[in-house]
Amino acid sequence: MIKTNQLTKKYGDMYAIRNINLELDQGDLFGFIGPNGAGKTTTMRIIATLLNPTSGEAYVCGHSIYTKPKEIRRLVGFMPDFFGVYDDMKVIEYLEFFAAAYRIRGPERRRRCNEMLEVVDLDFKRDAYANTLSRGQTQRLGLARVLLHDPQVLLLDEPLSGLDPRARIEMRNLLRRLGSMGKTIIVSSHILPELADICNKVGVISQGVLVVNAEVSEVMKRVRERTLLHIEVGEGGEGAAKLLAEHAIVENVEPGDGRLSVTLKQDVEDFTALPKLLTDNGYGIRYFGEEKVDLEAAFMALTKGLGEKI
Repeated sequence: MIKTNQLTKKYGDMYAIRNINLELDQGDLFGFIGPNGAGKTTTMRIIATLLNPTSGEAYVCGHSIYTKPKEIRRLVGFMPDFFGVYDDMKVIEYLEFFAAAYRIRGPERRRRCNEMLEVVDLDFKRDAYANTLSRGQTQRLGLARVLLHDPQVLLLDEPLSGLDPRARIEMRNLLRRLGSMGKTIIVSSHILPELADICNKVGVISQGVLVVNAEVSEVMKRVRERTLLHIEVGEGGEGAAKLLAEHAIVENVEPGDGRLSVTLKQDVEDFTALPKLLTDNGYGIRYFGEEKVDLEAAFMALTKGLGEKI
């Protein structure tokens, strides 16, 4: 669906992005993570054919950005981080205006607009003026607008930015729903942890360089070579700690706050033997869980020192 090859954009001697290689399939929800100015927007604008690269190539659904820009624009919905709304337009009028621009005519235009309002849970605001909407509602209106022509690819630039906690949850749920519809989505954000539970792939970009491009699970694995478990037993914590420390897959056991922190040896992923070991020796398990690494920790670890290398 989306493929870039050595995509590069320069302004004078400064690289906005350098040698970006992406390959996304239908239904992928790709989290594009990086600080402001890292190159996320530049990459998305090139894919949307709104900006020409200095070098490299990009394809959307097999179409080149150089030879088939019109075809790509029919297939892509691009939502910038900030966009204007017209003060004297109602929500339904705003959508109908853009539907007309997409050449959706007649009864189909009103039907499509109403359908998109339902998709983004904004039908109760259809007769409100667009400039009276909250930030979260405005973001959903923008998403409804880019969905009008039923694009196969969505490029969403910072859709979570500036939203209150409730609005962020609603937007994440909406993105999950769109992903389940089979659309290929690139969603950029500097709110790093919020993408881990909605994306199946993630790219970490810093200073125009794509540091990581992998499955979310693979990113977590790269950040932490050893698995850390937290275990709480009913009674006999010291005995349980000694028992665990003697197991072949365990590197270290540390007590603390009523729980045992158990570090496994490098590259050990299967730890199903440990709960059985405890129960077979008479220890009741109150808690057994793996410590998760969030995307913020991943970003900091993977980009540490990158500026000096570029």
